[in-house]
Amino acid sequence: MTDRSPGFSTLAIHAGAQPDPTTGARATPIYQTTSFVFNDADHAASLFGLQAFGNIYTRIGNPTNAVLEERVAALEGGTAALAVASGHAAQVVALQTLLKPGDEFIAARKLYGGSINQFSHSFKSFGWNVVWADTDDVASFERAVTPHTKAIFIESIANPGGTVTDIEAIAAVARRAGVPLIVDNTLASPYLIRPIDHGADIVLHSLTKFLSGHGNSIGGIIVDAGTFDWSKDGKYPILSEPRPEYHGIRIQETFGNFAFAIACRVLALRDLGPALSPFNAFMILTGIETLPLRMQKHCDNAKAIAEYLAAHPAVAAVNYAGLAGDKYNNLARKYCPKGAGAVFTISLKGGYDAGVKLVSKLQLFSHLANVGDTRSLVIHPASTTHSQLDDAQKTKSGAGPDIVRLSIGIEDKEDLIADLEQALA
Repeated sequence: MTDRSPGFSTLAIHAGAQPDPTTGARATPIYQTTSFVFNDADHAASLFGLQAFGNIYTRIGNPTNAVLEERVAALEGGTAALAVASGHAAQVVALQTLLKPGDEFIAARKLYGGSINQFSHSFKSFGWNVVWADTDDVASFERAVTPHTKAIFIESIANPGGTVTDIEAIAAVARRAGVPLIVDNTLASPYLIRPIDHGADIVLHSLTKFLSGHGNSIGGIIVDAGTFDWSKDGKYPILSEPRPEYHGIRIQETFGNFAFAIACRVLALRDLGPALSPFNAFMILTGIETLPLRMQKHCDNAKAIAEYLAAHPAVAAVNYAGLAGDKYNNLARKYCPKGAGAVFTISLKGGYDAGVKLVSKLQLFSHLANVGDTRSLVIHPASTTHSQLDDAQKTKSGAGPDIVRLSIGIEDKEDLIADLEQALA
C-alpha cells in the first residue's frame, strides 16, 4: 500500500488483522483457549515481568481480542485499547486505575440510567464519590472541581436523550483541573465522533451497541488517547509510582503514551477479571466491518423518522439533535456532521400511560433494553432503564415519565413510519 493513511472504512475492515500465519485464514480466528505455551522459562519470566509482550492467559489477553483492541484504537485515533466483558466493566476498570477510596470524579447528569445507578450506588462500595454536573452549563463542571477530583466523565451523545455534548469546552475544564476527560462514545461510535480529536484522554464504549451492531454479543472497551501525563502532580500513583508486583516498574515511565491501557490490563483486568470472551470479540469484529455502512443508514433513517414524529399530533416534542430547530443542532453540526446518531426520545402528550401503551402496540420495533441494533428498538425509560431513579433524577437525565426512547435500525424507513403510525393511532 502507498504511504497514505487508510480511510475509516478501510480501517474498519483491516486494522489489527492479518491472514493467520499458520493456516492462511483471512478472517481473524477465534482463539478459544484459556492459556498459551511459553517458549522456555526465561520467556515465561519476561512475560510475567512485563519485559516482553505476549500471551499468558485469556483473562489478561488473547489474540482475537488483540485484533479487536487494535482496530477500535485505530478507529478512535488512540494509542492502545483494552477489551473487557461489558461497557459497565470498562467503566469499573478505567476508574479503578485512577481512583483510590475517598477520591471523586465529576459526571454529567445526562447519562445512561445504568451508569447513573453504578456511579451513585455501586461505586460507593469502593469509596469513590461522584459529583454531578450539567452539560448544558459547562461552568458547573468547573464549580464541581475539588482537590479530590481525579476525572471528568461525559457521554459524547447522551443516552437516552440523544443530546450532543460540547466535548471541547469540558475538555478545557479537565485540562485546567489537571485531570483526564473520559468520554463514553457508545451512541456516536467513531464513525460520527472521535472524542480524542476534541480533547478526550480516555474513550469508552459498550461494544454491545453500534460497534457490534447486531444485538448478539456483549462487550466493552477502553481506548487510551496517549495524551495525559500521569506522572504530573503525583495524582495517579498507580501509574507513576513503582509497582511492587512488577519489581518496581513505573508504568508511565516504562510504557509512555499507552501507559494507561497497560495499567488497566495488568492491574485492574488481571485482578478484577472481567475478561471478554474470544468468541464475542470475533462477533464484534465482524460487526465493525460494516460500521460505516450501518451508521449512515441509522442516521438517515433516524432523521426521517424524527421529522415524521415532529409533525404528529400525539407527540409533544421530539428531542433529536439532527432536527434544524433542536437545542443541540449547532453542536451536532460541529461534532457529528455525518449525522446525529440513531437514538432519540419523544415526549408524548398522554404522559406516562401513553408511553407504556405505545411500546406495547408497536410491532416492527422491538421492546427491549438495548440500543445500536440493526433492528429498531423502543423502550419507556421511566418504567425500565431509569426506574431506579426518583422523578427529579429521571427528568434531569432526560428520562421523564412522558419520554419514550427510540433506537432506529436499518430497516426501510417507510415500514418504520407505518408501524409508528398504527401504534400512535
